[in-house]
Amino acid sequence: MADQLIPRREMQFQLYEVLNTAALCEKSRFEEHNVETFNAVIDMAEKMAEELFLPHNAVADKNEPTFDGTKVSMIDEVKVAFDTYRESGFIAGHFNFEDGGMQLPVTVMNACAGYFLAANPSSTAYPFLTAAAANVIKHFASDDIKSAFLSKMLAGDFTGTMALTEPHAGSSLADIRTSARPQDDGTYRIKGSKIYISGGEHELSDNIVHLVLAKIPGGPAGVKGISLFAVPKYRLNSDGNPDVRNDVTLAGLIHKMGYRGTTSTALTFGENGDCHGYLIGEPHQGLRYMFMMMNEARIGVGYGAAMIGYRGYRYSLEYAKDRTQGRAAPNLAPEDDPTPIINHGDVRRMLLAQKAYCEGGMSLCLYGSMLIDEMETEADSEKRTELSQLLDLLTPVFKAWPSEFGPKANDLAIQILGGAGYTREYPVEQCWRDNRLNPIHEGTNGIQALDLLGRKLWQHDGKGLQVLLARVTSDMKRAETPRAQTLAAKLKPYLDQLGALIQQAAADLRSDKQSVLLTNASCFLNIFSSCVVSWIWLRQANVAEQALNNNAGEQDVDFYEGKLAAAEYFLNWELPLVSRDIEVLRSREASCNNVKASYF
Repeated sequence: MADQLIPRREMQFQLYEVLNTAALCEKSRFEEHNVETFNAVIDMAEKMAEELFLPHNAVADKNEPTFDGTKVSMIDEVKVAFDTYRESGFIAGHFNFEDGGMQLPVTVMNACAGYFLAANPSSTAYPFLTAAAANVIKHFASDDIKSAFLSKMLAGDFTGTMALTEPHAGSSLADIRTSARPQDDGTYRIKGSKIYISGGEHELSDNIVHLVLAKIPGGPAGVKGISLFAVPKYRLNSDGNPDVRNDVTLAGLIHKMGYRGTTSTALTFGENGDCHGYLIGEPHQGLRYMFMMMNEARIGVGYGAAMIGYRGYRYSLEYAKDRTQGRAAPNLAPEDDPTPIINHGDVRRMLLAQKAYCEGGMSLCLYGSMLIDEMETEADSEKRTELSQLLDLLTPVFKAWPSEFGPKANDLAIQILGGAGYTREYPVEQCWRDNRLNPIHEGTNGIQALDLLGRKLWQHDGKGLQVLLARVTSDMKRAETPRAQTLAAKLKPYLDQLGALIQQAAADLRSDKQSVLLTNASCFLNIFSSCVVSWIWLRQANVAEQALNNNAGEQDVDFYEGKLAAAEYFLNWELPLVSRDIEVLRSREASCNNVKASYF
């Protein structure tokens, strides 16, 4: 079916009408670019995604990587796609010209990323992880480590991973046991085990640089004692080329429900006592450094969830237009022709929900990308700090909301296809399996809820929240057209209730009610996220209705009306669903807190 990925009209709307990405060209960092260069890069991404990534998505799912005890093998198409991606310069797309990059905005690079994520999230994972790992090295590593690894990672000669999780610890990084013993030559000997390491072993590149969290003996307890190390698969010779195998062993491949084309590995470091690692930055600061990669990855997780959801939405939309079944009122007589199922009200409901979830998630995460670009180019230090605080506050939302609702969109796509959707002959079931990972990795959504309610809201005396509310209020005031005004009025009482809950939470966190509040943190995340996404839809509705009032071209009328319909659906159907969560928090409902393990 045609047009399975992202329509260019949609991407143009998000980039240039909602976000005004073109204005970034006025900043000195991006002054060598213009809208034409942005679009040319997006054109290239779309073409590569459709021609090299999309065709082998299902093939890689059916023929996942294998390990024969010596090396990992995978279908040839993954290597072809990876090589074309790296040769096109996409890994280094956002990096500075002097680093060999294209110095493009994060917003534009994430627009490009959307096509790859929709086409084939498994093969896309390898270069995406590499870019994120390279970014950590660029910002925090010594010149020697940068010289050894950075340029080759940006060129795709070396790939990168993030090695955090250990079998016994999961998300509790305070409990990691991997150790790093200092040596006289300034290197460290790493010893420990890591699990669920995406891209941890393969033959796509000459080397793999693992970013490993470990503890130096004698350091502080808990997370304050975590350091970060670059641990290559191969140590380098005097010429900087891969030489002897480092003491990093693949213990086995992990077989996943989805993302089957991406190797998920269990790795052992230092099994023979000779795993060389290189300290990144200062000792005991590893978690702070890694959070840069994790926060970048969290926006990527949310965006990926929206894009995989969008792929299923586009497929189910085309299917609904083509598949005839039954008859729609008033043409219900047996002699009337069967109708395309898109004419059935319940199918339109499911399509509208998918549109609201996926285009809402896309717009949300591109907004987060724009915050990064604004922060990097803002000359005023006070405004730059405000942008950083807003980005930090919203990161749990960028990750959690799309990763909750992207899979829900895929579930609806399966439902629209009916029995066909439940079969492997159609792509929507794979979309759901791939997307089901996103509520889990880079910090489960439950962890995002605790992070938001227990930490992010209160950082910097709540400055991030103040900045957010100022922006939301400003956009509500700009809603001057009738339908947008109605949406703003729908949102206001929920914002008022959210404000009251935040005041209640501030008191509860300092009292014996803290346990009940934190147990119900997911309720708060849902309310907060739903209000934020409602605002994101209000922003889109503002643009759409103003365009219609300004005599939009005939070819755009349906597009803008579709935007308004999705915005109205979200605020009328989805936002009111948080009423249950509001009541749970307001009444301090304690069922989940009080239940004992023995009751199950």
